[in-house]
Amino acid sequence: MKFITIDKKEWAKGIERSRETYQLFGPVKDKNGFFIKNLENGILPDMDYSSSVMSVKSVLFPQTERMLFTTLDESQEDHHIMKRAQTDTTPRAVIGIRPYDAKAIELVKLNFDTPEYRDPYWCDAYEATTFVGLGINRPGPFDFSTSAGSGPFCDDGLDVLLADMDDNYLAKVLTDKGEAFMAACTFDAIADEKESKALFDILQKQAEKNIASHVDTDKLKEKTLLELHEAPFWDDVAFSCINCGTCTFVCPTCWCFDIQDETKRKSSTRIRNWDTCMSPLFTRHATGHNPRDTKTQRVRQRFMHKLKYFLDKYDQGIMCVGCGRCVKSCPVNIDIRNVCNMMNAFEKQN
Repeated sequence: MKFITIDKKEWAKGIERSRETYQLFGPVKDKNGFFIKNLENGILPDMDYSSSVMSVKSVLFPQTERMLFTTLDESQEDHHIMKRAQTDTTPRAVIGIRPYDAKAIELVKLNFDTPEYRDPYWCDAYEATTFVGLGINRPGPFDFSTSAGSGPFCDDGLDVLLADMDDNYLAKVLTDKGEAFMAACTFDAIADEKESKALFDILQKQAEKNIASHVDTDKLKEKTLLELHEAPFWDDVAFSCINCGTCTFVCPTCWCFDIQDETKRKSSTRIRNWDTCMSPLFTRHATGHNPRDTKTQRVRQRFMHKLKYFLDKYDQGIMCVGCGRCVKSCPVNIDIRNVCNMMNAFEKQN
């Protein structure tokens, strides 16, 4: 690990130099807020943003992704044989990712890269990507990352962590991938290690002190799964839900998808699209039977997965990093913080 000082006057030039090696992504503002987008030539990441509407997950896991293709033309030798669609695995860098989003990628990796199965589409994109994080000096009111296994200056999953020091950025270079990106930008002004660590510690403590939201998770592991499943508060939690799925689409740790085949004339393509467990169609069988046909069942499934099933299966904390997007975006004000605290405090009445 080493530290580099980056003069903000040299920032734009360095980012432009990196385009020779990397495809760049970063926060860009439009009429609906900030989104993580492909940074075309001349567009720089907006490093003054507070948080993005959507997380960075679409860089590794596009909302719609072409997986396989084949020809139906029987005059072709390889007709009706599915082949993997060509994907772009050239080096890419996401600049300005928030620390909780980087932590979320590490949680998602537990699902897509396992000893039993490696999702080649997600994993190839992950291996091609360098994550350049930006610490959060002033956390927002929906941020509860410190009690959800992350934090405003958490460096889990990052290759570089930047701290905004007004006139410059102080970069903590964490991995070889991070060092390669810094070299591509020609950012090479080495900072004093002891002094830099002290500055990061000060910024971290100040930022964490300003986080007012908190969730309790200390008792979730010991809870009996079936007792939580049958807890009496689920109808109340789900009462206002309209099953829009907004919470799942903005969530950086949601990974559900649907696979469909599309045929046009003599070509056929298999694609996968983001899906949501909040949809009534999500669990409907071909027979018409639906094991989760009420919204209470679907809402319960979402929170049990995030806060109990994931915790029990992986023992890596809850499947939430405290970004607060679902709280901010929910049109009927369902709050995962309240649900988590209710689940953590629940005791079955005899």
